Amino acid sequence: MPRLSPLFLALGLAPAATMAQDADPASCVLIQNDLERLACYDKAAGRASISPQDADQAADQAREAAREAMDAARDAEATAPSLRERLHIGRSHGLFAEEEDAYRDSIANAGRGSLLDSRWELAKDSKRGIFNFRAYKPVYLLPAFWTSDVNETPSSENPRNTVTTPMDLEALETKFQLSFKTKFAENLFGDNGDLWGAYTQSSRWQVYSSETSRPFRETNYEPEVLLVFRNGYSLLGWRGRMAAVGINHQSNGRSDPLSRSWNRLMFNVGLDREDWALTIRPWIRISDGNDDDNPDIEDYIGRGDATLTHIRGRNEFSLMARHTLRGGEQSRGALQFDWGFPLTRSARMPMRGHLQVFHGYGESLIDYNHKATYIGLGISLEEWFSQPH
Repeated sequence: MPRLSPLFLALGLAPAATMAQDADPASCVLIQNDLERLACYDKAAGRASISPQDADQAADQAREAAREAMDAARDAEATAPSLRERLHIGRSHGLFAEEEDAYRDSIANAGRGSLLDSRWELAKDSKRGIFNFRAYKPVYLLPAFWTSDVNETPSSENPRNTVTTPMDLEALETKFQLSFKTKFAENLFGDNGDLWGAYTQSSRWQVYSSETSRPFRETNYEPEVLLVFRNGYSLLGWRGRMAAVGINHQSNGRSDPLSRSWNRLMFNVGLDREDWALTIRPWIRISDGNDDDNPDIEDYIGRGDATLTHIRGRNEFSLMARHTLRGGEQSRGALQFDWGFPLTRSARMPMRGHLQVFHGYGESLIDYNHKATYIGLGISLEEWFSQPH
């Protein structure tokens, strides 16, 4: 039987969820979630926790030990009871149950505490229960949001959704985004497979346009449902952490000619390494039939995107790229850079700024086929990988 001491060491030092930087026992009492409360006590006591790399190493050792055990079982199968049979007998007598659980738990806790694990609760010991609200996409307020090219006559391939009278719009406005998610079910397939629901809303507000009563120029509503699975493979120095499939709806809730909407079947692949995370999302549009506000939307906004995020100290950088996956005149897309940065040195009372730069098509649904550059500056409440509190 392979040696299991590294596995038990890893399990004994399972890391806790990151809490507020100055955790103390008195504040821990107020935490309702059992996992978060235990993590708070561990942090206050200065208890050591293993890194994601240690958890990955323990999982790799468990997989190798399992392979060696299976090889040994195959070699001995012709002349002696197989290892599977002995493990089965041992389990009935309580002899090998602890070792078998150690294999399984180490593999299920691969990447514990990594960037994607902190966001999606992928590891077995990272699960925080259902119907708890979590941050999803960044949450921010950009009082200054400027565009290089105001779209005064939004158009569509559908003539019914084309504005013919120019609108009176300012190049400078305010943008804000709200986004959250919650888990509906855990471990639908053994100890894997979580069902999440998410909602994102982003608004562009003509707050500086006093002559037109400061209207909301565009608000996009985006509910979605995702089935998320934990992965554990390696690829060119990256760790494949997750794969997901889901349904995404996006619309602006307006009447013709300003109505825009579409539905997508979304796929999601997530990898990370140290302070980097990469999320790739190809999608397939679900047709709206003949009653389509924007029949050519995927030829501008695209058929997939990728987001690369890097954490450096208290700064968070992300770069999103999307493309039509077509060549020639149909080669279109967009780039968006976001930077979340600290405004104060205090970790107890943090204030964060947010800079956003966008160039290309589809900054919002109403502008899906309009190309422009946008620059926004403001404050951030949550970034992609803000740690849970």
